[in-house]
Amino acid sequence: MTQTLGTERLSHDLRDTSSMLGSRVCHDLISPMGAISNGLELLTMSGLPSSPELRLIEESIENANSRLKFFRVAFGASSGGQMLARTELLKLLDGVYGGGRVKVKWDSLSDPTRTEAKLAFLATLCMESGLPQGGQISVTSERGEWKFHAYGPKIKYEPEVWSVLRTVVSDLASSDVHFSLLGEALKAVGRVPQVGHSDTAISLRY
Repeated sequence: MTQTLGTERLSHDLRDTSSMLGSRVCHDLISPMGAISNGLELLTMSGLPSSPELRLIEESIENANSRLKFFRVAFGASSGGQMLARTELLKLLDGVYGGGRVKVKWDSLSDPTRTEAKLAFLATLCMESGLPQGGQISVTSERGEWKFHAYGPKIKYEPEVWSVLRTVVSDLASSDVHFSLLGEALKAVGRVPQVGHSDTAISLRY
């Protein structure tokens, strides 16, 4: 079913084989990562002295947990009838991008549906690919239309990769799989992506 832009929320279910696999893998990995985190906390409580090595392990576990939860939304199955609280969404973004060269400014004030969050996270990954030296990504949603802008000192824009949002490319590199997944998901919800770029920015809307 094609949505009328600006009048309806994206409430489709996205449960294709690849997204079901993404959900399964992330779900199975989150539990042992949580166990490792709990074990490390118990060691600290038992009197294990703090050290640079221990802090590195703690930061690595925290980052891995954040990425798994982020990827579960981006690559996993979604139910359009479920909502993702904006506070939880911001927490996920901060866990992945809070300490990196790429910053994400989420300007949408409402709680998105799980499908809207999945599309937005995939789009954010696409925008990140265009910022090899870091920069900022802004995300806005108004009257059902989503807009993404990426700014940075250097823009990497590969037309053949971005074209995947509209067409199927068989030899796409695994590092660019999020472009293919976003293109398939947008087609499934009846949205057509519009992409623009300059020497200092990339824009995407749907």
